Amino acid sequence: MELSEEELRMLEQMERALVEEDPKLASTLRGTSFQRAARRRMVVGGVVLVAGIGLLVAAVLLDLSALVQTIVGVLGFVVMLGGAILALTSSRNPGAAAPKVRASGRSGLGVVDGGRQHRPSRQRSGAPFMERMEERWRRRRERGL
Repeated sequence: MELSEEELRMLEQMERALVEEDPKLASTLRGTSFQRAARRRMVVGGVVLVAGIGLLVAAVLLDLSALVQTIVGVLGFVVMLGGAILALTSSRNPGAAAPKVRASGRSGLGVVDGGRQHRPSRQRSGAPFMERMEERWRRRRERGL
């Protein structure tokens, strides 16, 4: 359900007042600090991944004893794997999906689920996937009989 123009305007005024009164809380609500931390973890994960690849290549190219070469190679693989896991898990949003946000003026908080939809969204029924599939299958069988 869309908010009226007056409700949107009042909500934007409240957002601006919140930003002026408590910028730290507004930043937390905006989610930028969480986004920055996730981006930072992703970059660090990428750097660690590249360092692990470098260790693997060094183990192959350097003239080392077989034992040292194996240790450096395994260490490089573990470092590479840790970097990949760090980079991939930081891009995921823990918990439920974030609500859709429409930017509202300069405050940057956005109007959550109240603004106009820019793209038509598909309405999903509350039924789980398998129940919907079974219902479709039943309808097809009934039409065919």
